[in-house]
Amino acid sequence: MMNFIESELLRIFTGEQEKLHHRPLYELLVSEALERGMAGATVFRGVLSFGLRHQVHTAKILELAGDLPMVVEIVDSSEMIESFLPVVESLLREAGAPSLVTRERVQHWTT
Repeated sequence: MMNFIESELLRIFTGEQEKLHHRPLYELLVSEALERGMAGATVFRGVLSFGLRHQVHTAKILELAGDLPMVVEIVDSSEMIESFLPVVESLLREAGAPSLVTRERVQHWTT
C-alpha cells in the first residue's frame, strides 16, 4: 500500500524572458530552492497562455514565441514552503517581473 505524505506545492508563473542579474528568473528560483535544501523543483515551459492583460503567448506565433510562460513547481513541507516565500517575493520584486504565485496542499509518494 502506498503511504502518501502531506506536503505543499508552490507554483510560480513567470515569463521566460524575465531576468535578474543576467540570469533567467526561473533558473534563479530553482537555484535558490536547491541552495535552501528544498525537496524538489521542476520548471515547465508553457506552449499557450494568457494572463491579466489578456495577451496570448503561444509557440505558434514566431514573434511571441520568445516570451512563453514558465512554471516553477516546488514541493516540500508547509514549513519549508513558508520559509521560502520571502526569497520568492524578494526575487520577483527585484526582477520587477509580472508573476503569479499559488500554493496548495498536496499529498505525494515517492519510490
